[in-house]
Amino acid sequence: MKNIFNTTFLSALCVVMGLMTGCDTEIEKLEIQKLKTYDEQYFANLRTYKKSDHQIAFGWFAAYAPIEGVGGYKDPASWGERIKGIPDSLDICSLWGGIPSNDPNSHLYAPVAYADLQYVRENLGTRFVVPTIVRMNKVITLKDGREYDLRENQNEEGIKVYAQQLVDDVLDYNLDGVDLDYEPEGDWLQGANFTKMVEYIGQFFGPKGMYPDKLLIVDFYSQYPPAETEPYVDYFIRQAYTQGFAEHSAARLQTYYNNISWAPPGKFIVTENLGSFYENGGSPFIEANGNRLTTDGTQMYSLEGMARWNPTQGKKAGFGAFYFDRDYYNVRGIPYYNMRRSIQIANPAVH
Repeated sequence: MKNIFNTTFLSALCVVMGLMTGCDTEIEKLEIQKLKTYDEQYFANLRTYKKSDHQIAFGWFAAYAPIEGVGGYKDPASWGERIKGIPDSLDICSLWGGIPSNDPNSHLYAPVAYADLQYVRENLGTRFVVPTIVRMNKVITLKDGREYDLRENQNEEGIKVYAQQLVDDVLDYNLDGVDLDYEPEGDWLQGANFTKMVEYIGQFFGPKGMYPDKLLIVDFYSQYPPAETEPYVDYFIRQAYTQGFAEHSAARLQTYYNNISWAPPGKFIVTENLGSFYENGGSPFIEANGNRLTTDGTQMYSLEGMARWNPTQGKKAGFGAFYFDRDYYNVRGIPYYNMRRSIQIANPAVH
């Protein structure tokens, strides 16, 4: 019995050894696909698309910066906090988290965000604008480092100094324009005074400016900007947020445009607040014909509804979202699912 066991064991051992010597023992390197790696043709196609006649996709982005009230540099924890991670087909990004700087001595120091911005701007053709709530109730820092109290200079000279500071920021940081958030709420800088500011900036940016490729954008909520600003402005962006009501509609959007119909529809952009409604891409939406469903038979939500909608007067300029970075964490589990899908709906791919 012992001899039989030894013979059987040795035979099995020989088989195993033979198999081992027949195996390839060299360790092969795993090829891991890198995110956001494309060839130059892909980038060229994107840049061409963004220069074409299409529905603009716009958004305010802040995830690259520390949360409000927290200073210092934020090290991004995921692609959802990277400018390089935003949808490639986004046309205009408003830097709600501030202008990122590569200077370690700057309070705006954010080296990753700075590098991302340069990459996305150069390769993808995405334009970046500087947002500011335009009120003369604060102290600003001028190009030469001096502080200037707008509260003590509520006059035409103060308007010019404030406007020039905004122009300087765009030119000094090599960005693509300004996004003037017009929500005066009783501030001195409204009505005719705001028009004067737009006229001053309009000498530099916008359709009449010496740098016509630099954008002059006005965004607003309940108080509409003066009609006299229209010749100087590229886009008027209505904060068409779901606020004070439970569901959105094409009828409501039409009313918003009717109130600013002195501007052509090709300058009008509507936006939802994904900071509050990021899970599904907005609130339930009703189209002009009463339809509530998207193409797969499920509930349509307002970001998609805004992408589909156009005023009766003609084709709008585009659509977008406030805090669109939160769409990275939507219920579908697909980063920026609602933004990407809505861009595709507004601008179907040509095959």
